[in-house]
Amino acid sequence: MKEIVLEVRNLQVEFISDSSQVKAIDSISFQLHRGETLGIVGESGSGKSVTALAIMGLLQYPGKVSGGEIWFSRTNGQPLDLLALPPKEMQLYRGGDIAMIFQEPMSSLNPVYSIGFQLQEAIMRHQNVNAMEAKRIAIAGLQEVKLLPSDEQIQEHYLNYDLSESGGFKLAQLVKEHKEAMLDRYPHQLSGGQLQRVMIAMAISCNPSVLIADEPTTALDVTVQATILELLYELQQSRNMAMIFISHDLGLISEITDEVAVMYKGKIVENGAAVQIFSNPQHPYTKGLVACRPRLTHRPHKLLTVSDYMSVAKDEFGKVIIEAKEPAQPAEITREEIQERLAKISSQQPLLTVSNLEVGFPVRGVFGETKRYHKAVNGVSFDVFPGETLGLVGESGCGKTTLGRTLLRLIEPMSGQIVFDGQNITNLTGKTLQQLRREMQIIFQNPFSSLNPRIKIGDAILEPLLIHGVGKSKQLQQARVVELLERVGLSADDMKRYPHQFSGGQRQRVCIARALALNPKFIICDESVSALDVSVQAQVLNLLKELQADFQLTYIFISHDLSVVKFLSDRILVMNQGKIVESGTSESIYLEPKEEYTQKLIAAIPTGSPERKKVTGDRE
Repeated sequence: MKEIVLEVRNLQVEFISDSSQVKAIDSISFQLHRGETLGIVGESGSGKSVTALAIMGLLQYPGKVSGGEIWFSRTNGQPLDLLALPPKEMQLYRGGDIAMIFQEPMSSLNPVYSIGFQLQEAIMRHQNVNAMEAKRIAIAGLQEVKLLPSDEQIQEHYLNYDLSESGGFKLAQLVKEHKEAMLDRYPHQLSGGQLQRVMIAMAISCNPSVLIADEPTTALDVTVQATILELLYELQQSRNMAMIFISHDLGLISEITDEVAVMYKGKIVENGAAVQIFSNPQHPYTKGLVACRPRLTHRPHKLLTVSDYMSVAKDEFGKVIIEAKEPAQPAEITREEIQERLAKISSQQPLLTVSNLEVGFPVRGVFGETKRYHKAVNGVSFDVFPGETLGLVGESGCGKTTLGRTLLRLIEPMSGQIVFDGQNITNLTGKTLQQLRREMQIIFQNPFSSLNPRIKIGDAILEPLLIHGVGKSKQLQQARVVELLERVGLSADDMKRYPHQFSGGQRQRVCIARALALNPKFIICDESVSALDVSVQAQVLNLLKELQADFQLTYIFISHDLSVVKFLSDRILVMNQGKIVESGTSESIYLEPKEEYTQKLIAAIPTGSPERKKVTGDRE
């Protein structure tokens, strides 16, 4: 029997308001063994993060623990109930023995302090060391998470230079300054993956017995996500830590966990060994989560969702009743169907033709003059045909979003040509450009920031109709808004609600309805499902396919996730450092990727298969 380091018994958490109280966690229990990883999976609102905050003692009003016990065991120590500890005593364990990596590193780090200051502060808070020793531990932590090279690698780097030109600095001093330069950097000077490594270094700096990782890779590219997963796995193995890994993505959970607990509406509905959960799920909710993620090896006409596997109702006492359903598996798209569709699409004149497009951003010199231009889009050419979905994939910073916005003339190109529906739109201005906007729309990545929080969603959808003078009367315009809401799965009653009253998936449906308001021919979907739960993501992807068939829409679908792009797209462009490095049909890109960069993107995608090795280095 492995040693139990953390045991949660009948934990209950409630959120209390003036008129009601909501049970966010409803009597959950689980055990965490030393050296093992427990995955907690579920959709947003299932109670995953609240569970983590309760363990850490970080729940804030109106949330409170209303029942249960949380037992923690130090190495060779007696178990103690964390919930029974006074707040000051709990601080001795929080951050030291039990550490947490939060979901969004940019909001977890203070932007006005250097990362070195924040690392050293955490170390000195929990260890009896001076500032110099804290700096040494901070540097060692950054090297352990591979944000800094080892001393030997730094020495090798400087040995390639002529040290006579270093102003008299010795090699040891150059190595020391190289390491300390990283400590002097601020959060805004690091990428998302680098910031997450800083958070991991901070979490492990005091050698915790338990590490809680709360959605640590949600906002990251699949390749960066894969390296973070590998890093966490290596750290957990080398330090023999117990880890709780929280995610809404079962594919991710399969890569790193030993045991899995599936949460739904504050309850653990299924738990067991990871291999068992993925190969033979028992609860309908788990079956739905497994089924709704697009898989590279299959191409169904539609994705199944959680609602296909279960129906939810409440009895007269308010208790949730789940009824299992057995959905028919959707038919696979055959190779003949794919070839027939591609032949039909390519036989038409292109709707959009892009030739040698270049977009640059000025890089300022010391005195504010434009010293040079950074080419975000560098000599890109391609066609998009009517009714087609063209996928555009690549890591953050490759130029995908810049290219999409340039096509809509939201960013001005430096050179090249954009021809839409037979018209050269590269230099359009004024009313002519405004009229073009009726035909070309965009669905942005973050639905919450895309909607004005002070405007009701009915007015938000009505706004483009008013700007372009569509509809002869207010009554007809209102009818159009209702029609659009119903088409995307919402109702007329939703018109008077504000954006904060909707879930993420519902807000994205509102954004889709607004994009459809002017009956466009062409829509750019810019990472429009990347921030959504996998089950909501599946609903939105199905909706986009239905709308395309009903309204003969043409899409450019931008994403860093090749599995999502492959499900939706007819052809795929792979973008890296501002250039198109590979193009082809969805099937050919996956089955026969020619570029090493494309192969790396495919290899980084979590599959959810129980046979899959845990770390990226072991992938086939």
